[in-house]
Order: sequence, then C-alpha cells, then structure tokens
Amino acid sequence: MDASTWDNIGRLKSWLDAEAGKRPETETRLLRVLKIVEEAGEAAEAVHGAVGGNPRKGASHTWDDVQKELADVIVTAMVALATLTPDAERVLGYRLQHLVDRVLEPQK
Repeated sequence: MDASTWDNIGRLKSWLDAEAGKRPETETRLLRVLKIVEEAGEAAEAVHGAVGGNPRKGASHTWDDVQKELADVIVTAMVALATLTPDAERVLGYRLQHLVDRVLEPQK
C-alpha cells in the first residue's frame, strides 16, 4: 500500500459520512462493521459460483469475481477501521506486524 491508499479510504469515508445523513455515531460504526459481513458473503457466493458449488446456479462466477469481492471486503474493512479511529493506518500496520511476528516467529 502506498499513501494514496489511505487517502482514497479517507475520501470514501468522507463521502459515506456526507451521504449517511444524521445518524448517531454508534449506529454509523455498527453499520460499517456489518457491511464487512455483507461483502464477505458476496465473496463466499463468488467462490460457490467459481467452483459450481450450487447445482441450481452452476458456474455463475469466475476467480476474477472472487478477487474483486475480496478487494471489496478489504476496502470495506479499511473504511470501517477509519470510522472507528483517525489513526487507522497505524492500527492496521501495528496489527499486521503483530500477526507476522507471531506466525513467523523462529521455532525454539
């Protein structure tokens, strides 16, 4: 990710804030976190379609569709994180480093 990624996340968040109208902050936060689940469901649907997992629908999606849906999940989560904290970039970076360190810690 480069600096423009978080700039674009900020732009999306600002647009959503302007379009959301007057909502209590807690409701806005809840809705943005719930949106992640909706997007994850779309990614799951695309996987089912890519492997033809639903006999009624057959091969309704491609792996390119799955990639697009996963990107939507990531962007939606980043917007939700930016909604919860103005320091979203640092929070994500710290958490990513924590996970990498935990998983890739040298074996003792």
